[in-house]
Amino acid sequence: MARIFLHALLLLLLQFPLSFTLLMNPENIIRPMTEADLEQVLVIEHLCHRAPWSKAMFLSELANPLSRVDLLWRGPNLAGFLCGWRVCEELNILNVATAPNMRRSGVAHTLLEQALYRNLQTGLECALLEVRLSNFAAIALYRSFGFCEIDRRLRYYSDGEDALVMQLILKEHSS
Repeated sequence: MARIFLHALLLLLLQFPLSFTLLMNPENIIRPMTEADLEQVLVIEHLCHRAPWSKAMFLSELANPLSRVDLLWRGPNLAGFLCGWRVCEELNILNVATAPNMRRSGVAHTLLEQALYRNLQTGLECALLEVRLSNFAAIALYRSFGFCEIDRRLRYYSDGEDALVMQLILKEHSS
């Protein structure tokens, strides 16, 4: 019952043209990453991840037509980013990071909400992601959107930590 309620609430929230989170903070600007943003993105990436993506990896994402890296700016400061691939009706969330001094202020929530909203407008049916088992804050965020654990990837990360595979179904398939 709670999952159905969360699913319905998410769909309702995603129907509005502007995010409630964005409305609460008019200084937020979300836009796609460009190569000019790369150095600032790399700073946050290195502060947030044990095995950070390289410059070449971000350049590859910028060149990939399936990929989009959204940046959230608060005034002049880069607060965070979300990288995802849209493949058919599925969004694969690959990388989410929030500047350490901006954590617990809605950055990742806003980025995820906007990515889901934008993709829902063009037929998104589900979203998938992997998250470290030890990343309790991220897991709680994803669960708050209705993501559910569907699998575990043993020793997925370079340091041997397992990944939790989570999925959000936005459109039920008819059989």
